[in-house]
Amino acid sequence: MSRLHLHLVSDSTGETLESVAKACLAQFEGVQAVRHFWPMIRSERQIDRVMEEIGQRPGLVLFTLVNPVARDRLQSRCLQLGLPAISVLDPVLQALSQALGQPARGMPGRQHLMDAAYFKRIEAMHFTMAHDDGQSAETLNEADIVLLGVSRTSKTPTSIYLANRGYKTANVPVVPGIPLPPQVFQLTRPLVVGLTTSTERLVQIRRNRLLTFNQPIDSDYVREDEVASEITHARRLFTQHGWPVIDVTRRSIEETAAAILNYLVQRQEAQNGNGNGNGS
Repeated sequence: MSRLHLHLVSDSTGETLESVAKACLAQFEGVQAVRHFWPMIRSERQIDRVMEEIGQRPGLVLFTLVNPVARDRLQSRCLQLGLPAISVLDPVLQALSQALGQPARGMPGRQHLMDAAYFKRIEAMHFTMAHDDGQSAETLNEADIVLLGVSRTSKTPTSIYLANRGYKTANVPVVPGIPLPPQVFQLTRPLVVGLTTSTERLVQIRRNRLLTFNQPIDSDYVREDEVASEITHARRLFTQHGWPVIDVTRRSIEETAAAILNYLVQRQEAQNGNGNGNGS
């Protein structure tokens, strides 16, 4: 197994570098990456201290530094040690600068400012937690997105992920023998999406959940025929009301959320095209 010291040097929290490193490392097998985080590095003195540590564990250096003095210091010290130093944002910033016809502002941590988008995410998170698993049905129409699905189709984690992106997301379970809240059929504002999965996968997930909580695994909740019936009922419901359906069997939460947001964009484009702001 290959071993690599990966040094992430940032003038902010380092979240961007961590995400980039994680995404890139996932493309390689048999690699043990030892990640070293150096956040909030903004002065030459801090650069020198970091370089002393990097010199003891040489490896690849990725950085996001907007201060030109700090950048030059880091790059020159890395050059002296014969270490590669890569500014991960430079290609994107240069492309944006060209496309927009203006230079980047060069402010460290600007993406973390508590702007309107930040407060929108906080508001969306509060809304989503208050509307989890069918709660607060009387205010469902205030949502941006409403997710429907049988038990264990990733409704809650998907809702939370979308809330973190700034979308007020409610989720409502489809339970055999229990009618959906009447408000679901009266929605005019939110995009309504049905989540489904394969019978085999759902049985496996439910069985594992019962075992985790030391519950018996001989109930209808995990019987294959009963689970198949639940999924069929839910699909018919979604089709009957024209709600788009996403199969989450082989999708990650991020992939499911991306598919939902694609539907949201399509819906908004269609509304803008015909001037109609309603419909789910």
